[in-house]
Amino acid sequence: MNRVSVSKHPDGWQVKVAGNERASKVTSTQAEGREYGIALAKQKNAEFTLHGEDGKIREKNSYGNDPRKIKG
Repeated sequence: MNRVSVSKHPDGWQVKVAGNERASKVTSTQAEGREYGIALAKQKNAEFTLHGEDGKIREKNSYGNDPRKIKG
């Protein structure tokens, strides 16, 4: 499954697709990175992860290719 993550970067916030060496985009604010990252995750039917400045996961969501429906 594809993964898109947003994390701190020396120039702001980077949006990166797992497996790629370079960021897809670097934004000046976390909010811009989140918006772009979610759009990219939806386009790629990928899992999206937003990291805080401390590197901890702040938000996680899957956009497509969910393995199954779980009753609960």
